[in-house]
Amino acid sequence: MLDINQNTQNLLAFVAEYAQLTASEEELAACKILLDSIVTPVRMAPNNALEAIEPVTTFHLPTVETQATTSSPDARSETTSSSPSTTDDLSYFTVSEAAALLHAKKLSPVELTQAIVKRIEQVNPHLQAYVTLVTEQALAAAAQAEKDIMAGNWRGPLHGIPIALKDLVETKGIRTTASSKVLADNIPDHTATVAEKLEAAGAILLGKAHTHEFAYGAICPATRNPWNVEYITGGSSGGSAAAVASGMAMLAIGTDTGGSIRIPSALCGTVGLKPTYGRVSRHGVIPLSWSFDHVGPITRTTVDAALMLQAIAGYDSRDGASVNVPVPDYSANLKEGIKGRKIGVLRGSYFELVTPEVQQRVQQATQVLSDLGAELQEVEIQTIQEAIPLGFTAIAAEASSYHQKWLREKADLYTLDVRVLLKAGELILASDYLQAQRRRSVFSEEVLQLFKQVDLLLLPTEPCTAPKVGQELVDFGVIQIPTLTALIYYTAPFDVCGLPALSLPCGFANGLPVGFQLVGRPFDEAGVLSAGYAYEQAAGWYKQHPLLSFV
Repeated sequence: MLDINQNTQNLLAFVAEYAQLTASEEELAACKILLDSIVTPVRMAPNNALEAIEPVTTFHLPTVETQATTSSPDARSETTSSSPSTTDDLSYFTVSEAAALLHAKKLSPVELTQAIVKRIEQVNPHLQAYVTLVTEQALAAAAQAEKDIMAGNWRGPLHGIPIALKDLVETKGIRTTASSKVLADNIPDHTATVAEKLEAAGAILLGKAHTHEFAYGAICPATRNPWNVEYITGGSSGGSAAAVASGMAMLAIGTDTGGSIRIPSALCGTVGLKPTYGRVSRHGVIPLSWSFDHVGPITRTTVDAALMLQAIAGYDSRDGASVNVPVPDYSANLKEGIKGRKIGVLRGSYFELVTPEVQQRVQQATQVLSDLGAELQEVEIQTIQEAIPLGFTAIAAEASSYHQKWLREKADLYTLDVRVLLKAGELILASDYLQAQRRRSVFSEEVLQLFKQVDLLLLPTEPCTAPKVGQELVDFGVIQIPTLTALIYYTAPFDVCGLPALSLPCGFANGLPVGFQLVGRPFDEAGVLSAGYAYEQAAGWYKQHPLLSFV
């Protein structure tokens, strides 16, 4: 009798040999399990809806009219948070608070940077948020910022603000490793667009924050959660979120391919914004998957997210996916409120995978929005089950394409989990990749159609709080699923369709942060941020900071 599993594994071995890819029997077995889980659903999807769909390798949102029939929101007066009463802990100032003091010359960029450098010295040995620090450069930049501001040359709200960059963002002359031994000695000769823009805005670079290796995972193994070091930060932008949450940076840049800005933001209690695909340049950012990668801010408040997005958004001819659309003033209408805006609360069997504690916190957040005047209605995405398989199929193929040469020359330098994922990606058929991209267009159009009914979508960011370090499965009572699958469960669908998505803190469960998401129309980051601001001011969770026993 034919052993189907062995036969399939033999075929994979043949393909690997044809591709000149060395893979052990154990690696091929792991590849088979992974491929079965992601490619089979793509092949089983009905084809009738795809007949006229041309596959794309640089993703563009479908052109669907999405104007909702809602009246303009009523303007509301909102109270902003007051500045801390003392400067004893400058590291927990928000950007808007610090910027006001810097502009008024009541606070020095040097004083602010020194305070956060001290914080890093105390905290980073325990959390390992940073992989590379540039302290001397940061202090020199702070001294120059002080001179400029004192001379009346204030560049704006990010001038003199200390920040972190995810260790994928290339910076000329500064080590950029993607948290991998493969690039352990990589010193770029150019700077990413997003880093150039932040430097032009006067931001002060503190260093590079850890990522899951090459952003290919949702754990960020090197870094620990500031709320409890026995738990993960989530990833891949775990270092960025941990740095902001613990006061080791006022702002940070993350990237999001399957949820990597929003996952660690939810698990660490920060605000994380994945902009619309094409809104922020990816030029000079080490890719995971070209047609899924997004670059965006991780901050403590929506105000700070708006300020950072203002600095980094805009068309870049060096990025083939960059979209030339106007960049609005994200702070201008931040306080307009949400009265009369329609929010679609996502429902259906897919959204039943959530722990009771997280479900309760998200329901409470939903009630707050309703109390503020939002009009809630339940909506459903019929094909949501397809999002992760089709997304992972395309991501795996693109990632393996980028790593093809290194995988043959220095495979032993990759961590085991990433090496298996990359080898599996090499075994995906071209037809499966193209079919996934075609399915992606159909899925994206279905999601966009919802915005004819509503202004925003609402759902949990994560179905659970942060898993423990080393935890392989998440228990939902009736089912246990792999930690990676759980972490990307609610985030990955909105990388597939490229829509702006904001993760906001909405409380705690068992001492760990909980987050929920607001998803908007293409390029309506302003609308997402204003709704987030209304909730944030009413709920006040942004005022909570982790109690770090080792400080």
